[in-house]
Amino acid sequence: MYIKLPKETKDGIKEEIISFFYEERDEEIGEIAAEAFLDFCLEKLGPYFYNEGVQDAIKIINERNMNAEEDLHSLKRNVSR
Repeated sequence: MYIKLPKETKDGIKEEIISFFYEERDEEIGEIAAEAFLDFCLEKLGPYFYNEGVQDAIKIINERNMNAEEDLHSLKRNVSR
């Protein structure tokens, strides 16, 4: 799975990577190295983050379904026999 980013977004992330390497590691890297690093992260790490997002969505949907079920049960009326 490969994530396709808009050019503006990708350019901004590359600048962040370049800044990170300079500020945190005292290394100067260029745009090609930053893009290679970004591509690596997207390819190797992206699926983990994607799966976590899907898992979070599943939890939210389950909670909403549970609330909907409770709401529906509250609409029931007593039946006298």
